[in-house]
Amino acid sequence: MFKTKVTELLDAALTERQDLFLIDLSISPSNHVKVIIDGDNGVLVDDCIFVSRAIEHNLDREEEDFSLEVMSAGAASPLVHQRQYKKNVSRTLKVKTSSETIEGVLTEANDKSIKLEWKVREPKPVGKGKTTVKKEANIPYEDIVEAKVMIKF
Repeated sequence: MFKTKVTELLDAALTERQDLFLIDLSISPSNHVKVIIDGDNGVLVDDCIFVSRAIEHNLDREEEDFSLEVMSAGAASPLVHQRQYKKNVSRTLKVKTSSETIEGVLTEANDKSIKLEWKVREPKPVGKGKTTVKKEANIPYEDIVEAKVMIKF
């Protein structure tokens, strides 16, 4: 009952704010509600406050005792939603599939797959030495085991 009510309130808040989307919702047996959100333009503190108020102000603490935590997806958190890929175009990602790990620049994200580009040094076809070769890969979302944004300093 409590989880259903929280889910309905969260859905209503995210319907009102179409630029925000849910990454994770968990409710512990002791009614600790943890909501992780992301947004097409990032997440501000005001966005977390909006979602928190949308839930907290519509629940009665006399009926159910609960704690509520609303946060944005961390910078080092894996990407789990297609919309996260679209907002990270032109950033460097490390993508693990079942067969390989690729680190490259995300150049495209559509409804079915992502496109990564990277450079690698390979031996010259003729003679000694190496040459820089530009590679690319189209990876369907269903093949992605884990993808993270690589933060460069």
